Amino acid sequence: MSSSNNNNNNDVSSSNTRLPLSEVVSDCVKRWFKDTLKEAKAGDINMQILVAQMYYSGYGISRDAQKGRIWMTRASRTRSSVWKVSDKHPGYNASDSDSDELNGDS
Repeated sequence: MSSSNNNNNNDVSSSNTRLPLSEVVSDCVKRWFKDTLKEAKAGDINMQILVAQMYYSGYGISRDAQKGRIWMTRASRTRSSVWKVSDKHPGYNASDSDSDELNGDS
């Protein structure tokens, strides 16, 4: 009997309780923030920009403009153009805006 109970615990489709999609998505976003923060702390400038955007927008973490500025300042030491994307949604990269400028100047 214990083996059938064990099988039921591992089989999500036979479970009587299912998480709402909003909770699943929320959990994924929070884990994305944690993974991104780890990479940002390790020095990845693109992840530093993303962490700043996440703080500014409250995506995966409580909104905190001060922490957003701290991360954007850290990233700007290497790439000054990052400030152009501080108000963009998470994932919009400073290099995206740089290429937009190049295309606009042609």
